[in-house]
Amino acid sequence: MMQSKKTKFGVSSLSLAISFALAGTVMSSQAFAADEEAVKENVEKIAVVGSRAAPRSIGDSPVPVDIISSDDLKKNGSTDMIDMLVTSVPSFNSRAQPISDAATLVRPVNLRGLPSDSTLILVNGKRRHRASVIAFQGGGINDGAQGPDISVIPGVALKQVEVLRDGAAAQYGSDAIAGVMNFVLKDASEGGSITVSQGEYYEGDGAATTVDGNIGLPLTDDGFVNISAQYKTADATSRSVQRPDAAAIAAGGNTSIQDPAQTWGNPEIEDDFTVFVNSGFDINDNTHLYAFGNVSSREATGGFYYRNPHNRGNVYSVDGGETLLVGAVNGDQSTCGVVPANVPNVLNTPEYLAMVADPNCFSMNQIRPGGYTPQFTGKIEDMSFFTGIKGTSGEWNYDVSAGTGSNKASFGLKNSLNPSMGLETPTDFDTGSYEQIETTFNADMNRFVTIGGLEDISFATGFEWREESFEIGQGEEASWIAGPYADQGFNIGSHGFKGFGPESAGKNKRNNIGVYTDVEAYLTDDILLGVALRYENFSTFGDTLNYKLTAQYIATDELSFRASHSTGFRAPTVGQENVVNTQTSIVNGDLIQTFIAPPTNPLAAFYGGETLKPEESVSYAAGFVYEYENLFLTVDYYNIEVTGRIAQSSQITVEASDYDALRAAGVEFPELISAVTYYTNDFDTTTQGVDIVGSYSMDMFSGDAKFSLAYGWTDTTVDKFDEATTDLGKVRRLEDGIPAHRATLTWGQSWDDLSTSVRANYFGEYYATHADDTSDWGSETADAAVTIDVEVSYAVMDNLTVSVGANNIFDQEAQKLKDGTLGELGAVYYESGPFDYNGGYYYGRVNYRF
Repeated sequence: MMQSKKTKFGVSSLSLAISFALAGTVMSSQAFAADEEAVKENVEKIAVVGSRAAPRSIGDSPVPVDIISSDDLKKNGSTDMIDMLVTSVPSFNSRAQPISDAATLVRPVNLRGLPSDSTLILVNGKRRHRASVIAFQGGGINDGAQGPDISVIPGVALKQVEVLRDGAAAQYGSDAIAGVMNFVLKDASEGGSITVSQGEYYEGDGAATTVDGNIGLPLTDDGFVNISAQYKTADATSRSVQRPDAAAIAAGGNTSIQDPAQTWGNPEIEDDFTVFVNSGFDINDNTHLYAFGNVSSREATGGFYYRNPHNRGNVYSVDGGETLLVGAVNGDQSTCGVVPANVPNVLNTPEYLAMVADPNCFSMNQIRPGGYTPQFTGKIEDMSFFTGIKGTSGEWNYDVSAGTGSNKASFGLKNSLNPSMGLETPTDFDTGSYEQIETTFNADMNRFVTIGGLEDISFATGFEWREESFEIGQGEEASWIAGPYADQGFNIGSHGFKGFGPESAGKNKRNNIGVYTDVEAYLTDDILLGVALRYENFSTFGDTLNYKLTAQYIATDELSFRASHSTGFRAPTVGQENVVNTQTSIVNGDLIQTFIAPPTNPLAAFYGGETLKPEESVSYAAGFVYEYENLFLTVDYYNIEVTGRIAQSSQITVEASDYDALRAAGVEFPELISAVTYYTNDFDTTTQGVDIVGSYSMDMFSGDAKFSLAYGWTDTTVDKFDEATTDLGKVRRLEDGIPAHRATLTWGQSWDDLSTSVRANYFGEYYATHADDTSDWGSETADAAVTIDVEVSYAVMDNLTVSVGANNIFDQEAQKLKDGTLGELGAVYYESGPFDYNGGYYYGRVNYRF
């Protein structure tokens, strides 16, 4: 028989207990009117995202919500949160970036075909701060995205993850265009676990060790402190081949050439640790204090592209390698003669030897005779702290909280040069830092009201104030200075990643306020309607008003239909408005130096840069939920129109004919800048798709079997774009850069002491590019692929479990580069693949519970 609306969503002690538990608070024993075991059994099926009203089961939600338990997250060889979620959530994609400046440190993700900063990240229901690193060269969709770094969050700290796959800016504010992910921390007051994991790729590299632990402690009889910690290290990987240009120079007699000349693969990760603390305390039956936060840090070292000692522009040559770039101490380069560089080995030519013998003349070959491959280093430091009080006062439930979070990335460069300093250049540099800081205050209230004949109308309202700052820290002088030889054609600053100079350093900030109202009511026992409205005002660009409508119709005990319509927005981040960087890109096989400038910087403004505005979105979604005995199935269609999307422009060539005008505008040494790129609202898109989530449980092979499916079809169309800032190659990456079809089918089988998990991952065709090169030379349509993951766990005793497994057990290869580009780039695979290009990975894990 159909449950009444009161039975489902009345203000019962059970619903309140679940609500407070998911938000990181413990309830006293007097507050539980239901048996504690019933709460534990049902808590995994309840989500607080998707509505500001009472928590709902995922089957009763009028919008699609996935709930991934901590046990499900662990069934993966990786301890990276991103890898765990990719196999569990439809239309959620990610990729590693082997050579990509600062973005190597933070993997960009996307939900429903939109960039990482279009998905709002919450921890215990509170907004998570952004990463300071911006994903330059983010694979088209994520170019320039600045989302939170969810890889900081360890799986051992989590009770569950809730994923709302629906626009929710009217409920939660900026960034929720694609959806919301809420990471719910463990809140046990007793017990714990220790886990040690070890793994390595089939190729024999990338060895990773992870040690994590969790413990729950009582805080008197009325509270808890739950502590989780993780420490891991990972060796670098190499999927490299020797570049033919380096091999040719070595064959010519240059003994300083390394083999391979560059390493293309995962960076080395050192001292990656994180600690999360979650706590709660009952002041009385109606008032509850809570606090949670984290401290995290990790260091990474990765490689860049090889600098050829014969032709690297503005380091070794200025004419494409015909002659060597020779500097003159006295400033008169004509006295140094011409040194041919289009030879097998420039080091043994008479012209080169004569130049070296002249104390007035020099070339960078004297410091790096075999060329060089810079190494990029970064240290990420992350912290957060939230505290609040919540409870009931009369008919109202309230939650008041305040918190702060910061993420700092400190950058360095090894094995490089500042060519403009000549032979006096250092080779290692401190290039500066980015730091993102956010402070938030929230006040939320909700209650049930009766209006006319409608009972139990859920009414929620709240207020949010937030301040966000982005600071660029100055690098050491040698990393950015224009040395005495800059006017002789030598590159300025540390080569590969120019340090941040005084003109770039500084802090920019903004603040905003938001007010929302959310109402849900059952018009009948079978029809649920919801309306949300949110107003926000930003100190930098003004205000915005957004709404959301939701509906659910319960057709039978087994079948219900749901739909939603909403408007949304994504405010440009302070980082996107003010970031400065220098990156190396490949165009038609040639390395070029691209300067990333704020859109209002004189260089960017000269080529069309303007003040950024918010993105705006309109979303429609419809689907159904079917539940029958052990079968659960949801099918949802969505359509998201985004206008004025913010992204990094394509590389705009700095023409020689513009040099004089650029100097007049205040741009120094424009002749040393190959291209410029900046952030701009320059295109509109429509993204549509279908998400299918299903599960089925049964008895099989004298044990319990569970089958689960997550399938996503995603299609993006670029409706309008500015040809001056977005080229056709970028349009194709936006439309086809991720597989249109993505599916994961999992079979879990368990007996008393033994359990197994087999997961098949399907990745459809996609547009593959390498280092943002969308020319025919450096891109193609990649084939579909299937990878298989397997894990076996055995309970040696009640509290000790041993697991072994492999990701991509059959070593399915990623898409290989074309024969003509494979050696030229020093790599084997395209960067933009949807699954790990390193191949098969095997691992073992020991878990002890107490």
